[in-house]
Amino acid sequence: MVYVIIVYDVNVKRVNNIRKFLRQHLYWVQNSVFEGEISLSQLEAIKYGISKIINEKEDSVRIYILREERAVKTIEIGTPKVDLDSII
Repeated sequence: MVYVIIVYDVNVKRVNNIRKFLRQHLYWVQNSVFEGEISLSQLEAIKYGISKIINEKEDSVRIYILREERAVKTIEIGTPKVDLDSII
C-alpha cells in the first residue's frame, strides 16, 4: 500500500470527468486535490484512467507517492473545501 496525493490542472471541459474518476478511488480534499491509501495495482489503474481522460498537450496531473499516511504532515489554514466526515 502507498499513500498518494494527486493534484491536477486540466481544461475546464475535462474537470468534471477527472473529478468523478478520482472520487471513485480517493478522498476529495480540496479543489483539484485528492488523496488516500491505495495498492500499487490501484495506482496503475488510476494512472491509466487519468491518461484516458486528459489531453497531455493541455493538462497537467501530479502524483505524489508516499509510503504511508503518517509520512504526510498537513497544515490547514482556513476552512476546508470538503467535509471529510461526509465521505462514505
